[in-house]
Amino acid sequence: MAHATDTTGTEPTRRDFLMLTTGAFGAVGAAALVVPLLGQLAPDAQVVAAGAPIDLDLAPIAEGQAIKLFWRGKLIFVRNRTKKEIDEAKAVDVATLRDPQTDEQRTKAGHERYLVVYGNCTHLGCVPLGNAAGEPKGEFDGWFCPCHGSHYDSSGRIRKGPAPLNLPVPPYAFTADTKIKIG
Repeated sequence: MAHATDTTGTEPTRRDFLMLTTGAFGAVGAAALVVPLLGQLAPDAQVVAAGAPIDLDLAPIAEGQAIKLFWRGKLIFVRNRTKKEIDEAKAVDVATLRDPQTDEQRTKAGHERYLVVYGNCTHLGCVPLGNAAGEPKGEFDGWFCPCHGSHYDSSGRIRKGPAPLNLPVPPYAFTADTKIKIG
């Protein structure tokens, strides 16, 4: 007489083990394919850095100090202006400027002490001096381009030399009293 096997019990069979092992290997294999695929769909770090906005804490920038940074591959000057520099910039007769803009048009209301401008001369793209200690600031207490002699004031406006336009102001906004987001 043949013995019947009980297949209704809870004891795992070899078939159960093989099914579980096959399913686990299949899941690992699928993940091994999907993860790199999703990684390829995301932009790389250079692309993100090239266009992503950047946050900057202005608190470490001392009064009268300026820093340089790069956003989208372009040089940016950020300057914490002194009261004297702000007063000089506001006192300028806008009608005498080659590229007429008031200081108020170039800064954010309530945050006039911080000036944020692109850091290339509008003549031929040179980098003006006036950010580091000991660098000449030109005749108007701003920036001086030694290559061709352009002078910018403390508001980044062209005052003398061949440059046709003011240093442009990049898109930025204050996110807190001493924090900005450029871009």
